[in-house]
Amino acid sequence: TAATQPSTNWHLKENGREHHTSKFSSEELIVRRGQAFTITFNGIEQPEQNLIFIAETGPKPSKATKTLATFGISSAVSKEGWSAVLQSTSSNSVSISISSPHNAVIGRYKLSVQSGSSSPASLGTFVLLFNPWSSGDDVFMPSKAECEEYVLEEFGIIFAGNKNRISSFGWNFGQFQGDILNICLSIMDRSLYYRQDPVTDVSHRHDPRYLGRVLSAMVNANDDQGVVLGNWSGKYEGGKNPSSWTGSGEILQSWKKSGFKPVKYGQCWVFAAVLTTVLRCLGIPTRTITNFSSAHDADGNLRVDEFYDADGNHLERGADSVWNFHVWNESWFTRNDLGPSYSGWQILDATPQEESGGIYQCGPASRHAVKEGEVDLDYDCPFVFAEVNADCMYWNYDSATGKKTLIFSKSTEIGDSISTKAVGRDDRVDVTSDYKYEEGSAKERDIFKKARKKLGLEDKFDPTAPTQEEIEQKPDITGKFKVASSLEVGKDLSLLLVLENLQSDAKTVNVNMTAWSTLYTRRPVNEIWKDSMSVTLAPKEEKQFPIKIKYPEYQQQLTTDKTIQVTALCHVEDGIQVLVQRNITLDNPDIDIQVLGEAKVNKEVVVEVAFTNPIDTEVTDCVLQVEGSGLLQGILELRIPPLKASEKSSTKFKLIPSEAGPKHLLVNFSCDKFPDIKTFKMVNVIN
Repeated sequence: TAATQPSTNWHLKENGREHHTSKFSSEELIVRRGQAFTITFNGIEQPEQNLIFIAETGPKPSKATKTLATFGISSAVSKEGWSAVLQSTSSNSVSISISSPHNAVIGRYKLSVQSGSSSPASLGTFVLLFNPWSSGDDVFMPSKAECEEYVLEEFGIIFAGNKNRISSFGWNFGQFQGDILNICLSIMDRSLYYRQDPVTDVSHRHDPRYLGRVLSAMVNANDDQGVVLGNWSGKYEGGKNPSSWTGSGEILQSWKKSGFKPVKYGQCWVFAAVLTTVLRCLGIPTRTITNFSSAHDADGNLRVDEFYDADGNHLERGADSVWNFHVWNESWFTRNDLGPSYSGWQILDATPQEESGGIYQCGPASRHAVKEGEVDLDYDCPFVFAEVNADCMYWNYDSATGKKTLIFSKSTEIGDSISTKAVGRDDRVDVTSDYKYEEGSAKERDIFKKARKKLGLEDKFDPTAPTQEEIEQKPDITGKFKVASSLEVGKDLSLLLVLENLQSDAKTVNVNMTAWSTLYTRRPVNEIWKDSMSVTLAPKEEKQFPIKIKYPEYQQQLTTDKTIQVTALCHVEDGIQVLVQRNITLDNPDIDIQVLGEAKVNKEVVVEVAFTNPIDTEVTDCVLQVEGSGLLQGILELRIPPLKASEKSSTKFKLIPSEAGPKHLLVNFSCDKFPDIKTFKMVNVIN
């Protein structure tokens, strides 16, 4: 006889509480591996003892690939495979506690039950995730507070700006929003690895190492029609400017809605934030990391070469670059392939910078291996090592003769103030010392040599490298740019060029100065200003030269990264050239958020956002975007009338918070003169 279709009670509430999955708003059971969950079903006539359960996942479930398990009722949880323990029975319903192994493949499973000789009856589907709360799991994280932050927290802070002036903005990871889990599961099923060999791909999904690498490839659009298309041109027609996003939800939903066409456009923090969402959603503890003065060493020689012409213009020559900042990810899991000391935080990077194994993916690189210069360990350690350690060479390039002359080299420039959000607080934590030994220390230089040796760079002659003589040459003067005003968009920019003669005879110096608007990658976009002067410095004299760049001069040229590179190339008569440069990031004007009254679950509360136009011309096309998990569904977009010079606008809107606890409201204000001013506010919601 055919079995009647049993009806299943998945005990969503209790299981969700036990498995730390109650933030998912799903009608489907979502549980974590290596931990028991309870279900009750009826419609089975046979004695319970004879029941056989079947759990299967992937396109061709099999026992060999650990994607199919059959198990009967036992008296205790099995140490190895899947098991079922009888909880209770009544006239026609049975309660069973089912446990999966610590290393089960994650994903959507079909669960069936078979009694006697009848064919299996489906009980329904459930989703199995990684379990950082369970000590047997590869992603086990002993600290509960860290599990809360790196798996359950939907709000993040991303650090940006530059090393002289670190700024930050909020991000809504939204890993528990509506359809995000399903989208994350479809990302895995659209990877090149799955398309080439679905059976093998699914069988590897027990391994955070494997999934981290696959997902670092899938979050960028290169190779595989992945989620986000990168764009570093400074022109973003046909898509959204990377700096306008405030959360991953909108990006992942758009990717699915468009029939899985890459979403336009992203830059490093967008790739890192989306990867954080996907990995946290699947249960792998993950955070974003910002590295300031980050090297992109394209040719693998642990050296970054920058070229300038005689006028001091930064040339786009060669593939190497230094970014004001770069954002990547760290995920927490064991490295059984490398050994216990390499477990813990692993670097993954979804920004498409260099190919690895023929496609744009990066990591996991063990952070410990990077610190110790173990660049021969999997995966992509040399690239990550260079991002935080490369030496910097500045060259003068003469396009007429093709000749290049070293201006100076620096080994302490790269990898500064490496930052991440604190656990449980909205603060910055500096993790530089987890990536490298103290800059300039003997230990740090030893590790650098060890890495060069492992890469075979020590013993082979490099014709492009400067000679020892060039490296050791001493300049007659030194210089620096000092900031002499507030650095705000809308205000004039005042700088001082400070030059000092180190010698005991007078020096004549010809100075060529330029200012360019750049992207955060320091790619020059528009020239803003240039000037030159000839100065004489008396013996040991220090002189200051004021520089003023007015707002109307730079306003049209500025990119949305609001960055300007100022350069002075000093030609000293009968001496070597001296390059003085500074990367400046301007601050946006402030926006102010006030929550009027108490925020309570399921009760309306009014929020007021105020902005004052700081400049003496009208601003138009004003739009306010608001989002925040637990505070409102989706994104609220409000259009605001134009604001006259110095006029203040105040906008009110209502929220209905859906869950209690500290929630974050993210606001993005844009207008024609000030794109993407961001701020966030913590709102404590009470029951």
